[in-house]
Amino acid sequence: QVRVVESGGGLVQAGGSLRLSCAASGSFFSIKSMGWSRQAPGKQRELVAGITSDGVTNYADDVKGRFTISRDNAANTVYLQMNSLKPEDTGVYYCTAESFLKPLGTPFRSWGQGTQVTVSS
Repeated sequence: QVRVVESGGGLVQAGGSLRLSCAASGSFFSIKSMGWSRQAPGKQRELVAGITSDGVTNYADDVKGRFTISRDNAANTVYLQMNSLKPEDTGVYYCTAESFLKPLGTPFRSWGQGTQVTVSS
């Protein structure tokens, strides 16, 4: 079992910054990757950023240059630094963790409850 908990969301004006944090815990051997997705009102969930255990990153085109994902493998924690925020970035941000579960090493993806990010004009 893997539990994922997000924090750091809030209300910010356009052009401002927020940093999201996500920590994974539970019964797993290791974390393969962690990342973030978001869902804006009336839209489908969108992949935002991801990072593997060896540091390979990927970003959605509309956040490149503004968002930075980083990790602390020892703490099973991932961060998303969001700069130059736009109203279009508003949505619920979800953390995901891909892990290998005990006792058999089964690949598994866990999702957090989400944290609200609101960017005002």
